[in-house]
Amino acid sequence: MTITSTPVWIPACAVDDIEEEDVIRFDHENRTFVIYRTKKDEYFATDGMCTHEHVHLADGLLMGYIIECPKHNGRFDCRTGQAKGAPVSVNLRTYPVKVEDGRVLIQVD
Repeated sequence: MTITSTPVWIPACAVDDIEEEDVIRFDHENRTFVIYRTKKDEYFATDGMCTHEHVHLADGLLMGYIIECPKHNGRFDCRTGQAKGAPVSVNLRTYPVKVEDGRVLIQVD
């Protein structure tokens, strides 16, 4: 028997809470995430902590699709979570995002 569950979408913030090419921190049930908004008005979500030194990425700099960690300048692609530059080597987990009624929602498990 296969058990399937319905995806749970959690409201993370209002669209207007994030400037273009910026990031915002979102905490939910003892977990921390980062919501990204690109210049193209696209939204993405990843785990909130850098995989290298556990510094919050919401304090980092978003350039295009690349988020730079504020501590050691490690870089990740916010679309895929892929580690893009030393000293980071472990990818970030990403989460589905959708926008409804002016709210950014992420799907978490």
